[in-house]
Amino acid sequence: MTIRATSAPPARSTYRHGDLRRALLQAGVELARDGGPEAVVLREATRRAGVVPNAAYRHFENRQALLQAVRAAALAAVARAMETELATLSPTRDQVAFARASVRAVGTGYLRFAQLETGLFRTAFATQVDVGAQPDQAKSGDSGLNPFQLLGAALDRLVEAGAMPASRRPGAEYLAWSAVHGLAMLVIDGPLRGLPRAQVDALGQRLLDMVEKGL
Repeated sequence: MTIRATSAPPARSTYRHGDLRRALLQAGVELARDGGPEAVVLREATRRAGVVPNAAYRHFENRQALLQAVRAAALAAVARAMETELATLSPTRDQVAFARASVRAVGTGYLRFAQLETGLFRTAFATQVDVGAQPDQAKSGDSGLNPFQLLGAALDRLVEAGAMPASRRPGAEYLAWSAVHGLAMLVIDGPLRGLPRAQVDALGQRLLDMVEKGL
């Protein structure tokens, strides 16, 4: 039996301005989805986009530039997952209950994304993230907010509803983020890896209870 070598797709020269950058970015995102940040390689992205390697340098000067763009797209995907959970909340006159549900929703969305899109989750936090930076649409969900800003907005609702003293608000996002991110990493890369999904979900909800009460 003859085994044929897999050939690269034919190089294309018909991309319109901007199309090649999008194609390379999408290829990078798929590489990250399959293998995390280490899999984001410029040469492989160009192969998947069907162009010669030199064509990529017009849009990404090196592998790090492509990784940064993929990381931004991964952060935006995390934000959209959080927004999806927020969208399930039903309006209520009970502002305290809604504020608490909002905090739980952003945490639930974060944890679920880590489990369902592990490669992208690892990529989103593979390099330094400037959480204090001005809003960047490339890193944001449909609301225009990135994951850290969505968490901050949910915590602000707690204060506005009277569920958390204003004096405890400064820095609260770092505490909540550290707890939820820690569980996510234990589940995808640590000793909790391999636990049944139902058990992980239950642990996640208990953690969110602890975070809410601790704030």
